[in-house]
Amino acid sequence: MGLSLPDSMRCVEITQPGGPEVLRPARRPAPVPGPGEILVEVAAAGVNRPDTLQRQGRYDPPPGASDLPGLELSGTVIAIGEGVETWASGDRVCALVAGGGYAEYCVVPAVQALPVPGPLSMVEAAAVPETFFTVWTNVFERGALKRGETLLIHGGSSGIGTTAIQLAKAFGATVFTTAGSDDKCRACEELGADRAINYKTEDFVAVIREATGGRGVDVVLDMVGGDYIARDIDIMAVDGRHVSIAFLQGAKVSLNMAPVMTKRLTLTGSTLRARPVAEKGRIATALREDVWPLLETGGIKPQIHATFPLEQADEAHRLMESSAHIGKIVLTVGPDVA
Repeated sequence: MGLSLPDSMRCVEITQPGGPEVLRPARRPAPVPGPGEILVEVAAAGVNRPDTLQRQGRYDPPPGASDLPGLELSGTVIAIGEGVETWASGDRVCALVAGGGYAEYCVVPAVQALPVPGPLSMVEAAAVPETFFTVWTNVFERGALKRGETLLIHGGSSGIGTTAIQLAKAFGATVFTTAGSDDKCRACEELGADRAINYKTEDFVAVIREATGGRGVDVVLDMVGGDYIARDIDIMAVDGRHVSIAFLQGAKVSLNMAPVMTKRLTLTGSTLRARPVAEKGRIATALREDVWPLLETGGIKPQIHATFPLEQADEAHRLMESSAHIGKIVLTVGPDVA
């Protein structure tokens, strides 16, 4: 552990469940790393949909996690907990956390931290962990996407979507995606999507059926839920895999299970935040082996839509909930954001 630790820190609290206005800049005692943890001086923190759900009182932190929002960050290690041998003070890291990212300092399980890829700024690095952990575990592990297969991504212009497009193309898949405007569709195709479908003016079921000659897609990454799930099943290929990660249109659905049986489909899904530290560490190891080389060479990179100072987290949430963004929204916290 370092010789001296900060006594207090700037942070953003959720004062009560509600709209963006309930986010309040505050000061709190700085955390202290325990065994297996590192203390990071935060340079930047990503803003994600789960943060807005937590602010609304709909997504509580897991037991033992900070009540401050923020699931990903970048920064510099300033203190080391007992038993940590993989990091040293001064290391530049980005990390997945279960909470506490909207702050000047954050305690991180050492196995959930990864080195900042050389070409990335600290702002870009802060936009990596939540989306890359999510896409890797859901598209490539649960969805088992393989080279030569076809992936449908709903919400292609989101942080998750822009990451999934790039990774799927890098690993040799054909990519369809949906988005809510022609500009967003164009951005998705510029990132590598083979066909982006404006769901406000086109029927994605009809487009995909025609484009695949009736075969359908092998994997669906769905964050919409509601009636999308039945429509997804309609255009899934034999032995297809459907992965749910969010339910913007509702979690309760009505399904005809006959095509699930006749096409031998797999319906699955997951959440990330409540998984054990060891499981998140395993995903981090997989990312370092299989994805970090692509980030190091600049073959893929997070798409940054906007940044806000930490104290303007409420404005960042308003932008997130407007769905006007393409890619990621990031809070700048410390001076080292270059």
